[in-house]
Amino acid sequence: MISKGNILIVDDIPDNLRLLAGILLQQGYDVRTVISGRMALIAAATLPPDLILMDICMQEMDGYEVCRHLKAIPQTRDIPVIFLSALDGEIDRAMAFSAGGIDYITKPFQMAEVLARVSTHLKLSRLQKQVQSQHEILQQQIRDRKTVEDALQLANQKLLHLVNTDELTHLANRRRFDDYMTHEWSRMIREQQPISLVFCDIDCFKQYNDTYGHQAGDTCLQNIATVLKATAKRSTDLPTRYGGEEMVVILPNTPAAGALQVAKEIQMGIRHLQIQHIASPVSRYVTLSFGVATLMPTMELAAKHLIAAADAALYQAKAEGRNRIVTADYSGIDALEVAFQAVM
Repeated sequence: MISKGNILIVDDIPDNLRLLAGILLQQGYDVRTVISGRMALIAAATLPPDLILMDICMQEMDGYEVCRHLKAIPQTRDIPVIFLSALDGEIDRAMAFSAGGIDYITKPFQMAEVLARVSTHLKLSRLQKQVQSQHEILQQQIRDRKTVEDALQLANQKLLHLVNTDELTHLANRRRFDDYMTHEWSRMIREQQPISLVFCDIDCFKQYNDTYGHQAGDTCLQNIATVLKATAKRSTDLPTRYGGEEMVVILPNTPAAGALQVAKEIQMGIRHLQIQHIASPVSRYVTLSFGVATLMPTMELAAKHLIAAADAALYQAKAEGRNRIVTADYSGIDALEVAFQAVM
């Protein structure tokens, strides 16, 4: 026969224990009995019952004190306690509920009433445990889902980083350049601030690869990228690998003088690297040519005009002998269109 529940009876009168235990056993309950409050605490902590029936008036430790101790211990605090007592005053009942009791039955009691209340509170206790269990399962599912979502977000961030980053130099790639340029151009229109570009191209890089090999060429690109990263100090400055040996720094909210200073700092940083380039007709070390352009974005202009101006300035720097900085400052749309068409 399946037990209907495990009940602990606490009463210091043996006859009361035998009577109540006998009836509950007949009804299919597992029953344990103790004759003192201290024994009740030990029994409940050792093997927590589903329900406790407890007398109030006991020697050494009364039912109120026992109940308060039970509610103070994590492993026994959720055990429902029904008080059985000859005390029937309102104060007695209030003290019983204040101590943590869930119900109160006055002696002499009707056995049918005791059985009904025992059955009801056991059902309520099981239901509460089910609700608590479901709550814990739900909380775990929420934590698991949060873990998965965090992992997915991290994976997406890593994927986005890979999509927008040049694998060799770890600079932003051409895709990122196009997106960021469009975004910052619109932002500068709203804020009415200038935006600058610094185009950099390694002088005679084909000869460098032919002389030292492509692995050395990759290392050269990485070293130059490090200089660009160190020079682009603001969080809004974006150094990018535009393609091959050509790199670009996007400088939002930067006037021409500021862009020129950035180009000079990059040039100085490359000079300090002193990367040997014996095949270069320009210098015994690796050098860069620079094209610098600045515009105040408007609705009539597009980012392509600034790109064309910087690219044209870079072309001029190479045509003039390389290893130099050329600035372009086109003030009219017609001139910008001409420059744009020239590099198309």
